[in-house]
Amino acid sequence: MVKEVDAGNVAGLPTATHKGVLKIADLEINCFVLDDGRRVISGRGMTAAIGMKGRGQGIARITSLKVIKTFENNALMLAMQNPIQFLGGSPRKGAPSDGFEASTLQDLCEALLQARDADMLKTEQEIRYAQFADVLIRSFARVGIIALVDEATGFQDERPADALQQYLELLVSKELAAWVKKFPDEFYENIYKLKGWVWPGMKKNRYSVVGRYTRNLVFERLAPGLLPELESKSPKNAKGQRKTKLHQWLTQDIGDPMLAQHMHTLVMFQRLAIANGHSWERFIKTVDQVLPKRGETLELPMEHLQ
Repeated sequence: MVKEVDAGNVAGLPTATHKGVLKIADLEINCFVLDDGRRVISGRGMTAAIGMKGRGQGIARITSLKVIKTFENNALMLAMQNPIQFLGGSPRKGAPSDGFEASTLQDLCEALLQARDADMLKTEQEIRYAQFADVLIRSFARVGIIALVDEATGFQDERPADALQQYLELLVSKELAAWVKKFPDEFYENIYKLKGWVWPGMKKNRYSVVGRYTRNLVFERLAPGLLPELESKSPKNAKGQRKTKLHQWLTQDIGDPMLAQHMHTLVMFQRLAIANGHSWERFIKTVDQVLPKRGETLELPMEHLQ
């Protein structure tokens, strides 16, 4: 577990000489430079950076992750279990704060990506953390090379003080657009209602068959040839899992608006079917008539065949 702050032993603690807020997309991460030269970020900022929601015990929640425990003998686990106590980070005068070296965030991201490459990620939350980690690692690398070029050319003395931060914020905002939720919670809840299943909420793993229903209702009906193209960009591994969601490959200017409109229409049909007490089979038949699968023949009413 993370060590508690020893309020009675503040003498000799390092002090923050500089402090600021690192803005990454919609995140605001408190950061500090200590008088011993260490760069420190807040624990809450580190958990928020990987998409971990909620307040309190964030670092403890990270160290409890099975995918991180696998690497518990490395410096990452030790760093998270032993936060840096320092002065000058709290609004309360003389009160010590907890922080972590900025490089710990990068180590955390790399551990999550290592776990992903080893097919160790099992829950939606773990996959989400790895997605955020992937975005951060690539963005940090890009900002790093820009900073090195600026230093080598002497431009660092001329660039605006917040230029690199603005560049990082732009990069992450662009990358995170790929992870924005494209499927409303109601879409899945309505599937459960139409099937007569008890809805457990979004925090519980859904029945695996729901993935096939999503494929049927969404990707097989959006556009001709779309599904094979998306699947080719995100092939399954040996365990039958994909590293990325199919919708992440849709273009922002055409694909995303098309998906949004399609989902809106599906949810409207779901609501209508539920309100009228229709069965799942009748709902599917309605969708087949109005939004047929691309490349398939529309089923005609029997009277048209007489």
